Amino acid sequence: MRRTLFTTVLLCLAAAVSAQEYSNFAGQTSRLEALSKSYPDLARLSSLGKTNGGKEIWLLTIGTGKTETKPAIAVVGGTEGSHLLGTEMAIGFAENLLKGSATDSIKNRLSKTTYYVFPNMSPDAMEQYFAKLKYERNGNATETDDDRDGKLNEDGFDDLDGNGKITMMRIESPIGEYKINPDDARTLVKADASKGEKGKYMLLTEGFDNDKDGNLNEDGEGGIALNRNFTYRHNTFGAGAGDFPASEKETRALLDFLYDAFNVYAVVSFGSNNNLSVPVSYNPVAARERILAGYLEPDAKVNGMVSELYNKVTGAKDAPRSSSPGGDILSWGYFHYARYSFSTPGWWVPKAKPDTAKKEKAFTSEDAAANYLRWAQQQGISNTFTEWKEVKHPDYPNTKVEVGGLDPFVLINPPYKMVGDIVKKHTDFLLKLANQQADLEIVNLKTEKLGNGLTRVSLDVINKGGLSTHSKLGERSYFLKKLKVAVNTDKQQIVGGKKINLLNSLEASSTQSFSWLIKGTGKVSIEVGCPTAGVKNIDVTL
Repeated sequence: MRRTLFTTVLLCLAAAVSAQEYSNFAGQTSRLEALSKSYPDLARLSSLGKTNGGKEIWLLTIGTGKTETKPAIAVVGGTEGSHLLGTEMAIGFAENLLKGSATDSIKNRLSKTTYYVFPNMSPDAMEQYFAKLKYERNGNATETDDDRDGKLNEDGFDDLDGNGKITMMRIESPIGEYKINPDDARTLVKADASKGEKGKYMLLTEGFDNDKDGNLNEDGEGGIALNRNFTYRHNTFGAGAGDFPASEKETRALLDFLYDAFNVYAVVSFGSNNNLSVPVSYNPVAARERILAGYLEPDAKVNGMVSELYNKVTGAKDAPRSSSPGGDILSWGYFHYARYSFSTPGWWVPKAKPDTAKKEKAFTSEDAAANYLRWAQQQGISNTFTEWKEVKHPDYPNTKVEVGGLDPFVLINPPYKMVGDIVKKHTDFLLKLANQQADLEIVNLKTEKLGNGLTRVSLDVINKGGLSTHSKLGERSYFLKKLKVAVNTDKQQIVGGKKINLLNSLEASSTQSFSWLIKGTGKVSIEVGCPTAGVKNIDVTL
C-alpha cells in the first residue's frame, strides 16, 4: 500500500510539473486522447495523416449528432511551429468547451454548431522548443536546399556559447547598421542615418558560415513553413514557402479536409497574422482588381464587427500590426476558401510603462526587446535574457564578436502561468462568435385554397443570425453550396413557382419571401437551408 501511495504521489507531482509548461507532441496527443475517451458522445479524434517527421496530424471534431450537417467553425493551432501558444489555445479551447459541456449554454451551442479543432499543424517544427538545441523553427521535417547549392542542411545554427539556445551575435564593424540602445544597453537598435547617427555593430543569428559561401545559417534543418505554403499569393521559391503551394503533407491534409467540409462558415487560426484585434480596412481599388487583392466591403464590415467582439471579450489592446508574407492561412481562408477568416496571435508583450517610483524614463525609440525586458522585470520574470559574452569566431578574425540577447520564443509565447487565462478568453470568444452564425427560420406560413384542387402556399425565410449565410466573396464561388428552398412533393404538382430556389446568400437579419401554387391534396415538405447555416424542414397540409 505504501508503494502504491508513493507511486500515486509521484504521478500527481509529475502531472503538476508538466502542467506548468508547454506540452510537447507526446503530451498534446495524451491530452487529445483523454478528451475523446472522456467525452465519446461529443469528441472524436482522428488522424489526417503523418508528417515527414512521423507525427500524426490530429483533428478533434466536437459536436453532437451528425456533426457534418451543422454549421462549423474550423479552429487551427500550430500554424507556426515557434508559436507554441497557438497549439495551447486550440487544445485548451477543446478542453474548456468539453469540461463545460454539461451547462445549458454550451450544450445548446453544441447542438447547433460543430467545431473542427486542428490542434497542431506544425508538430515537427514545434518540437524544436523541447530539443537539446532550442531555436525558433517554423519549417517542417522536409529536407530542403535553401541556398540552392545542391547540398541539404549544411549550414544551420551553431551554439557558440554552449548554453543550448540560439540567440544573436553582435559584431563590431565600421559598416554596422546597429548601435547600443540608449534606453537599455542590453539591446541594439538601428542607427538613424538621417539624424547623423552611425552604427557600430552587425547583428546576426548565432552561428558559423559552415559552407563558406559568405552567408550564415541560411541552410539549416527545418524545411517548409505551413503558414507560407498556402495557395493565395504563394511566394514560390521564397524562404520556407516551398517550390509550389500545398506541397506539404500538413498543408494538403488540412486543405483536403476543409474543401470537403462544406459546413464550415469561418476559419479561426492562431498565429502571427492578426485581423481580430486590428481589423482589415476596405480598399476599393484592391477589391476591384482582376485577381482580388482586398476584402469586399460587406466582408470588411463583418471583420470589423467580429474584431469589436474579440476586443470586448479578450480586452486586447496595443496589438502589433501584422502583414502577410503570402501563402498564409488567413489570406487563403478568405480569398481562396471564400469563408469568413480570422486570425490572432492571442498574446503579445504589453507596452511597459515606466515605473516612476524607480525613476524609469519613457523609451525614446520603439524596441521590442527593450520593452520586453522592462515588462518582464515588472512581472518578476527572469532567466529569459542571455548576457552578452565574447567569443572567438573564425569567420570574423581580429574582430570583437559577442553572443547574447533575448532567449528564443519569449517575444511570442507568454510564461505558461498566463496561458490559462488567455485560453479562457479565447474560449469565450469562439463561443460568442458561434452565437453570431446564420440562424434560419421559416415563418408566416400561409395556405390559401383557390378551388379546382389548387392551394397557394407562402412563407418567409429569415436569417436571425449576426452573419450572412455566406461571405460576400462566397456568393461568387461556384464551389460553395448555395442556400436552397425546395418543395418536396409526392403526387402533387407545382403549377406556379419554382420547385427549387437557389439563393447566393441570405444576409444577417434579413427576410426572403416565397410562394407556390400547388395542385393536389395531402402533405408536402418544404426544405430550407445550406451547409453553412443548417437545414430546416416544415410539413404543409394542402
